[in-house]
Amino acid sequence: MGKFHDSIKPAHREFIGKQHIYFVSTAPLSADGHVNLSPKGLDSFRVLSENKVAYMDLISSGNETSAHTLENGRITLMFCSFDGAPNILRLYGKGSTVLPGTDEWDVYAPHFTILPSTRQIIVADISLVQTSCGFGVPLYDYAGERDVHFKWAETKGADGLQEYMQEKNLVSLDGLPTSLGLKQ
Repeated sequence: MGKFHDSIKPAHREFIGKQHIYFVSTAPLSADGHVNLSPKGLDSFRVLSENKVAYMDLISSGNETSAHTLENGRITLMFCSFDGAPNILRLYGKGSTVLPGTDEWDVYAPHFTILPSTRQIIVADISLVQTSCGFGVPLYDYAGERDVHFKWAETKGADGLQEYMQEKNLVSLDGLPTSLGLKQ
């Protein structure tokens, strides 16, 4: 049976801190648009307060979260335990993109170790927290973080990363602008 809360409680924060992977989901308003669901890892997630979270977003092949939150703000973040007691925690809220060089960047960036491939920070104001049993989630052993992204980014270099974002990160699959696209 799921339980609902209007804020992130200390037990939720502790659970989040123990997870090695989390998932981010957003969707456009259009019924024909693509729902996006992205796995995230590394040391990229922060609980900033009882109703505010943020994650450091690295350059990747798409930028759906930025486009969808720019259009409608809706965001869901999900954490599952893959070891120990079964548990699923969902954070529902309104998200926004914070770009380097903005006043907001100076507020949120100090919470992270900013990497050469950091594209943006996604901030979410959380209005609902849900926990549920997770009895159907299988057990997995954590083997460590991958280094492929960092090797790729190093090979690209600063100029190559900027070119890649220009090519791949300015619009969503459905043609919606991202915050990076509006910055142009």
